[in-house]
Amino acid sequence: MIEEILPGLYRIEIPLPKSPLKALNSYLINGQERFLIIDTGFNRDECLHPMLASLKKLNVDLSRTDFFITHLHADHSGLVATLATETSKIYFNKVETSIVSFEGSEGRWDGMFAFYLSNGFPLDEFKKAFESHPGYRYSPRKRVPFSVLGEGDTIDIDDYSFRCIETPGHSPGHMCLYEPSKKILVCGDHILFDITPNITWWPELKNSLNQYLMSLGKVYGLDVALILPGHRSRWDNHRRRITELYEHHRERLSEALSALGDGAKTAWGVAPYITWDIDCKSWEEFPPTQKWFAVGETIAHLDYLEADGRVRKDTKNHKVIYSLV
Repeated sequence: MIEEILPGLYRIEIPLPKSPLKALNSYLINGQERFLIIDTGFNRDECLHPMLASLKKLNVDLSRTDFFITHLHADHSGLVATLATETSKIYFNKVETSIVSFEGSEGRWDGMFAFYLSNGFPLDEFKKAFESHPGYRYSPRKRVPFSVLGEGDTIDIDDYSFRCIETPGHSPGHMCLYEPSKKILVCGDHILFDITPNITWWPELKNSLNQYLMSLGKVYGLDVALILPGHRSRWDNHRRRITELYEHHRERLSEALSALGDGAKTAWGVAPYITWDIDCKSWEEFPPTQKWFAVGETIAHLDYLEADGRVRKDTKNHKVIYSLV
């Protein structure tokens, strides 16, 4: 599906098969000299074919197209290496270039494997989650020549001038684009309206939930009339949504504390006590990958509580155990 939002600004809906996210909102700026595509979809044919068909309808010349990737997740970055040409610039944040272009990716996944097992994830469950993880299956398969941007850098295309805003939390180097004259905020997965962004544990980001909450505060004061999120519907009131997201995480922190009320637990043991927006009757019915996401988010909230002095973290028999202070 193609939607013209403003003159020269289009939303291209890229399907994400078998993902609870359903689709990615990819955005296209149609300039006189260059095109700019913001986020791309998974590295799989089910995303590539709709993208190419949409670009053909919009008369996009990929040899004159640049790309901006909001963050490393495969549903946003997966296709960029396939779509980019030798004349393309691929704008990306510095923190995540070493992850997406990581030569020893197997070593990084091995580290994740050990970490989640130490937090109580059962071995057989983890193997299933790993095999179906979209980051493992649908990321770029070759090194991407990124052009690194940071806080305050701009991307200019015709009468659009987008300023980069670093918003770590959902991912270590997540970046939004802000167009002050048109009051547009391209927010990737920093702010979503029908669903809440997953805030998980990252080896590159200490206390990711606290970082996320600070990043929400960073964009709260912007003058915004049009918000372009990475998934689902858009809205024009980012401040109200940020207030809702603050409350959502306060409730989740409260649930994590309540889960520890009857004794110490691993993150795997705490996760079933948290309210998840998954269409399953019980924790046991969760798909393995959704358990991965849920446990990661549980760890982020427990680490926040530890930093806040309300929870203690110990290691017993090679397992990380959380308990109330």
